[in-house]
Amino acid sequence: MSQALENSEIEAGSARFDEVRRRRIAAFCVDYLLIAIIIAIGGAIVFVLGLLTLGLGWILYAGLVPLVAIIYFGYTIGGPDHASPGMKMFSIKLETLDGKRIDFLLAAIHTVLFWAGNAIISPLILAASFFSKRKRLLHDLLLGTVIVRSDK
Repeated sequence: MSQALENSEIEAGSARFDEVRRRRIAAFCVDYLLIAIIIAIGGAIVFVLGLLTLGLGWILYAGLVPLVAIIYFGYTIGGPDHASPGMKMFSIKLETLDGKRIDFLLAAIHTVLFWAGNAIISPLILAASFFSKRKRLLHDLLLGTVIVRSDK
């Protein structure tokens, strides 16, 4: 099957979009549990670094959470499988509408736009998926990406 989504696959009833919203929410929970673990480890390292530098290293706390999230999603979604560990667990992946490769930069921008949208409209970010045939969220619409099932 080609990377580009064919018109027949874009229909609302396409098997590639079945249960994508539910799977995406579950994958989000798994991914952010993993990110929380990484942040806890990073936080402990920054704490020790802060002690060794007489408090100067604690400045790193300010960028720890966004940096971990951007790197995590940049490397996992931008990797060869186009899916984070949570997305793999629920058999979904990110694709572009024109079939181009998802690279680190696009995955990082996808993450930043997701959190920017979440900060502004909170959980209502999911509302866009109820009106989209492909269950796309606002940041997917802006970037020309779509979440599809990888097992179909």
